[in-house]
Amino acid sequence: MHLDGFRGFRSIALIGASREERKIGHGMLRNIVESGFPGAVYPVNPKADRILGLACYPAIGDVPGEVDLAIIVLPAPLVVDALRACGEKGVRHAIVVSGGFRESGPEGAARERELLEVAHRHGIRFLGPNCVGLIDTELPVNATFVLGMPARGTIAVASQSGAICGAILDWANAQRIGFSRFVSLGNKADITESDLLEAWANDDATRVIGMYLEDVRDGPRFLRAAAATSRRRPVVVIKGGRTAAGRRAVLSHTGSLAGEDAAYDAAFRQAGVMRVDSIEDLFDVAAGFSEMPPLRGDRVAILTNAGGPGIMATDAVERGGLALAVLSPETTAALLEILPPAGSARNPVDLTGSSDAEIYARCLDLLLADDGVDACLVLFVPQVVVPAEEVAGQVAPAIHRHQKPVFTSLIGQATIGGGVKVLNDHGLRNFTFPERSVAALAGMRRYALWRARPAGEPPRFEFDEAAARETIAAARAAGRPLLDPTEVRRLLAACGFHQPGAALVTDAEAAVAAAERIGYPVAVKVASADVVHKSDVGGVRLGVTSAASVRDAVREVTAAALAAVPGARIDGALVQGQARPGTELLLGVSRDPVFGPLVGVGLGGIFTEALRDVAFRIAPLTRGEAEAMLDELRAAPVLAGMRGQPAVDRSALVDAVCRLARLAADHPEVREIDINPLRVYGPGEGALALDARVILGAPGPPEAP
Repeated sequence: MHLDGFRGFRSIALIGASREERKIGHGMLRNIVESGFPGAVYPVNPKADRILGLACYPAIGDVPGEVDLAIIVLPAPLVVDALRACGEKGVRHAIVVSGGFRESGPEGAARERELLEVAHRHGIRFLGPNCVGLIDTELPVNATFVLGMPARGTIAVASQSGAICGAILDWANAQRIGFSRFVSLGNKADITESDLLEAWANDDATRVIGMYLEDVRDGPRFLRAAAATSRRRPVVVIKGGRTAAGRRAVLSHTGSLAGEDAAYDAAFRQAGVMRVDSIEDLFDVAAGFSEMPPLRGDRVAILTNAGGPGIMATDAVERGGLALAVLSPETTAALLEILPPAGSARNPVDLTGSSDAEIYARCLDLLLADDGVDACLVLFVPQVVVPAEEVAGQVAPAIHRHQKPVFTSLIGQATIGGGVKVLNDHGLRNFTFPERSVAALAGMRRYALWRARPAGEPPRFEFDEAAARETIAAARAAGRPLLDPTEVRRLLAACGFHQPGAALVTDAEAAVAAAERIGYPVAVKVASADVVHKSDVGGVRLGVTSAASVRDAVREVTAAALAAVPGARIDGALVQGQARPGTELLLGVSRDPVFGPLVGVGLGGIFTEALRDVAFRIAPLTRGEAEAMLDELRAAPVLAGMRGQPAVDRSALVDAVCRLARLAADHPEVREIDINPLRVYGPGEGALALDARVILGAPGPPEAP
């Protein structure tokens, strides 16, 4: 449903308006009036005749004419009836500021459910409960109880936390950062972050969206909304609770590697959302998008009046995945004509401390005119030759003469205030330290690369769906959450995974016969649903080359399993053809309670736990997303081939990741999957699933299409 009624409203009723200055009902009314709201304002208070010069009404039903937006500031037990009265009045949009709902315990949660039922019955969309309100600088109106009306800008902000709302507004006012919209989400009983993303995707007043979130109400919907919105404008998010404890224990490697926060990280990456860790980081990145032209490449020029900050910026550029621009011979020659004798015309360009403000501007013009420069950092360290305000006064017009991003860093605090004000007056933000300006540029670059990648569709494979369903159904009917080795092989084969020849046997002689049929060497593995990590307990023997050693291996893996898990049910042994050497990877799935199937890929075998080099995404996956996962790995150079080692069959690896994602998306009853290792060979040679584990559970939330 569209939220246009929260943008163009012409009348507001404040239910719970108060005559007492220190009450929220008074502060909100004052903010509405003093912010210059051009429409009608109706205070609702049965005990007052006038508040702030406005006529009061005993109840919402007594207000003359239509009410576009109702704001409820009442004790929690009175809120449901107040919203019902709004519905009877014909109000279709509301803000419930009152607390005392889900956040306060079971009684409050029941009250919140009733509130939502009333809203649905009357067709009301509402913010909250337990929220601060909203600000619209275009209308304009400040319908919050937070002090100060922010300047008009192009950043739309939403916050789940009311306290963070107040902190953001106060900090932004001090920094002279402007907003288009500002919304407090509160408990998100009705309107959620996904609603706002869908509404703001087409908001002409907004260039960039910033959010503070503590959770997401509907993971698949958020993923769809965020990805669609990010195609139109950048989305920057602070996600609270990154290190929260309480992750449930899981059996598979993938689950233990994922951690509580991995699914959010995966969803943000997949949807093109830039994740940051602080309010300052959020506005550093948002300022880049709201103030600057798009970043077309990764080549950065640095202009500085001191060597140290230039070196720091250079290091930050490389850490941020950007490149130091190589200046053209023409640019270098022109710089040498301007710079003092001790200056450097190589990037970073060092003006030295003796340069004046005009030289800053002339050098900046030359750098921005160079076709080999995509963006520029301007650094200034205070010194006696020229004040910061003079440098800012020359640099700011130069920035606006070009269509490339330029970030300024007047470094310090006590003496740069005048320069910062000059930049702000020109609509530019100052970055206190070079690293922060580079972080903003790096965010712009990541977004540009994500946006340039085609959205694509998940590939469709020829699966044996009937075999997959029957295999899972048989295990569920038997009450077994862990598929046995034969079932695992059957399920993977149904999904198109290649596997070595194998046989499940129940005694040593059958194992010998299987080994001779498959061909030596073979691997022998204990078959037991009670032993999850077989190699960890000595339940695997590799390189078995004779009948005698097969018999020994069966006896040894069985004894090792029983020693590690006394009383374990032993189903026999799996005799498997031993594959030739290759690069070993882990493919896995764990079921996230918010987003659904979380797919991971990383180095496998013995490196899985040691290096913890795994990339995650939410299933299903496009081939482009699977490619991006491989590029994120620290082991990416290994996969590409290095130091004489061949590259892996990247196409086969991407295919395997997408197949696993499809399996997880199509079968929500599958809780966890580990394929470890997936042995990948050289280009055109494919991959083999050597060992795998599948754990069933109750069907999870639906996957994101």
